[in-house]
Amino acid sequence: MSTQSPIEVSSPAAPENGAFRFLGLRTLIHASARSTNGAYGLVEHPSMAPGFASPYHVHHREDESFYVIEGEVAFILNGTWRRVGPGAYVYGPREIPHGFKIVGDAPARILILCTPAGFENFVLEMAQPLDEPPAPPDMPKLIAAASRAGIDILGPLPEELA
Repeated sequence: MSTQSPIEVSSPAAPENGAFRFLGLRTLIHASARSTNGAYGLVEHPSMAPGFASPYHVHHREDESFYVIEGEVAFILNGTWRRVGPGAYVYGPREIPHGFKIVGDAPARILILCTPAGFENFVLEMAQPLDEPPAPPDMPKLIAAASRAGIDILGPLPEELA
């Protein structure tokens, strides 16, 4: 069993224990390109408040998969919304617009698996120290960092149809 810290890549905002903020969320990187020989990156958001929403975006370099551990999450994938709960797996292939929001009354906890690895470097580029209060992302910085990572930010999520 490894005693390695969850984070294997460096960022001024990511302390040795691996916890930092990404998009205002407490975030951990459990696997990176370095630890998987480039195969995948594994990111965890241990607690996302109801109402949190990712930007609507599309990856050009990697497929993004989500595993819901706790809570209820609404995913939009290629224009179709799907609400899921604990134990659900959602696959977002590259080149397909997608995003998610936390719904219901309880926080959610998810794992994000990106194949091949590399997405975790974008996450680290946008990292903020955990001891700083959560703040909305600097959108021009987010869009520029995403572009360097092969991700297009398309804007806010489309409205979910009832």
